[in-house]
Amino acid sequence: MSEDAPLAGAHRLALADEAATGRLAADLAAILKPGDIVALSGQLGAGKSALARAILRELAQDPELEAPSPTFTLVQGYDTPHGPVIHADLYRIRSPDELDDLGLIEELDRTITLVEWPDRAGARLPGGRRLDIVLEVDPARPETGRIAHLAGGVLWRQRLAIALSARAMLDAAGWGAARRDFMQGDASSRAYERLTQADGTSAILMISPPRPDGPAIRQGKPYSAIAHLAESVDAFVAMDRGLRSLAYSAPEILAQDLSTGLLLIEDLGADGVIDANGPVPERYEAAARLLADLHRHALPAILPVAEGRDHVVPDYDRAALAIESELILEWYAPHIAGAFVPAVTQAEFSRLWDALFDEILDAPRSWTLRDFHSPNLIWLADRQGHGKVGLIDFQDAVLGHPAYDLVSLGQDARVDVPAALELRLLAAYGAARRADQPDFDLAGFARAYAILGAQRNTKIAGIFARLDKRDGKPGYLKHLPRIEAYLRRNLEHPALAALKGWYEAHLPRLFDAAER
Repeated sequence: MSEDAPLAGAHRLALADEAATGRLAADLAAILKPGDIVALSGQLGAGKSALARAILRELAQDPELEAPSPTFTLVQGYDTPHGPVIHADLYRIRSPDELDDLGLIEELDRTITLVEWPDRAGARLPGGRRLDIVLEVDPARPETGRIAHLAGGVLWRQRLAIALSARAMLDAAGWGAARRDFMQGDASSRAYERLTQADGTSAILMISPPRPDGPAIRQGKPYSAIAHLAESVDAFVAMDRGLRSLAYSAPEILAQDLSTGLLLIEDLGADGVIDANGPVPERYEAAARLLADLHRHALPAILPVAEGRDHVVPDYDRAALAIESELILEWYAPHIAGAFVPAVTQAEFSRLWDALFDEILDAPRSWTLRDFHSPNLIWLADRQGHGKVGLIDFQDAVLGHPAYDLVSLGQDARVDVPAALELRLLAAYGAARRADQPDFDLAGFARAYAILGAQRNTKIAGIFARLDKRDGKPGYLKHLPRIEAYLRRNLEHPALAALKGWYEAHLPRLFDAAER
């Protein structure tokens, strides 16, 4: 391909001026990940360096970044919130073999790479993660206008669709000129940006494309289907509207593109329920009382998403509870505990859990938000009542036992919750339930709390091990000692005596950790 030849099947974008180039840079920066290559082609003066600098400033979240052209140094590196970035200008390269001396090729897998004059690299720049952009002067606006042709392989089709759809949605909603800042995501594949208008007004762009099916692992279904994880943004929209209808502080949805998986939502702020000293007891208690209020309602299982489009809140059924528990066998046992668990021992594990699930599944059900813990709770001091607790990240909600979400709060996976505070939360919850329902069975609730606490921490131990081993995210391992301690705490309940014996016999690391 010559440096100025448009790409077959490319998206054609007219960039009227520098501001339009900046918006394209923001759109691209939002979807770039380490391992991506952006190959910028075009004649001299077509705007390759201008677009590269604009992308760099967006990735660095620094509009004043100088970002000099690497015409003479050939390669310039940057550390950004999106990861390391390399900007290369290969104009002076005469042979692809010269790239070996630059070390550029060796860094491609771990960096975002912006390359001007990519044809100089020959076949050295792989195509799988490569986005080609050919720029040309717009003859209708030769002084300021440029035309960009964007094309990539299979991996880029959805990502380009997201970028272009986000631009259309934001422009239509009046947020097209807002500054876009990358926000650190969670353990999922969702991404977030904070958008800030010139007057300081902010909102959150949530990028949650439809979940692709993983491999079938049981009864022809992938893990996500068995565990009832949200497959599209519809679940978030439905639960958001349901929670807001009860006067809870779920974010207002300002704009949406359901087919692409894009939401522009209210920014609830960054004041959480923890501070430098850990959990703020009054805020945790407020969250516990919110749960008690939620659980006193008769809640629907079918919620509207859009006209003619509904979301069915799935049951937190035996299959979902079981497959989550089994994550500890698949990931934690071999990779953390160094334990081999034979099939007969796994069958005993399943039998013990199955009996406990009988108790849980016989109880009345309620909306279970599933990740009701500190990263997803925002403190809104200027609101009243239950509205002081802002709620986010509830798209995986199911119909389950009311104790599950209180466990998520009282045994917070990301911060140590002292046992004394956990008892205060149980007491606050119980008092609120009994005020509405005098015969509320607090002892039975505490039993279910211990069972679901053991189930949840068993699951999380497996998830954190998986995030390390499979997904290359070792940062989650720092939370494992806390998860192990919570699990031991739950196993002390008399209802879990037999299960505790299984863990002691087959995963002794859990109990050795208490002595370290």
